[in-house]
Amino acid sequence: MTFDRLHISSKTAVTLFLASGFQAFGMYHVHATAGITEGGIFGALLLLNHWLALSPAFTSIVLNGACYLWGWKRLGHTFILKSLIASAGYSVVYAICELFPPLWPDIVHHPFTASIAGALFIGIGAGICVRLGGATSGDDALAMSIHDMTGIPVQNIYLTSDLTVLILSLSYISCTRIIWSLLTVILSGQIIGWFQKSDS
Repeated sequence: MTFDRLHISSKTAVTLFLASGFQAFGMYHVHATAGITEGGIFGALLLLNHWLALSPAFTSIVLNGACYLWGWKRLGHTFILKSLIASAGYSVVYAICELFPPLWPDIVHHPFTASIAGALFIGIGAGICVRLGGATSGDDALAMSIHDMTGIPVQNIYLTSDLTVLILSLSYISCTRIIWSLLTVILSGQIIGWFQKSDS
């Protein structure tokens, strides 16, 4: 069974949905609970909100929209459909998680554990989606587009964008919090890169 002429199997669609849902589960129960910030688009949204008072409700549409538009031009219609499925999985699972209290509320007192666990949830969830040709966020779309255009490994693209935003975030976030966030983005980027290369 496929989706129209785009040749996306039901198995691929379900995998994209569940993988992005796995990522959302980790974002809610680990990142949001432990207060670990992000690099990339999400970190940029927080940065713009802090310094320019620009609402993420607006900037997320602009930044993510631009990344998805570039992804559509570079990677085609199938990429967009896969990304829509992945984004739906993320939103649905996150909304369900919000109906319940965090599973591990004490993780806020264990930043190293939170950093490792967060990296696993993001790296595995986003890594599977990237391997299947979909993106759960503008970050993934940007990394996949730049990789397609230049051949630069996706983990290096993630690391560059995340480092840039995290360094700028030092202007309002403590160095300690940035260090734990940096550990998360480095590990998650490497995991995503491993998934992407394993399909090469």
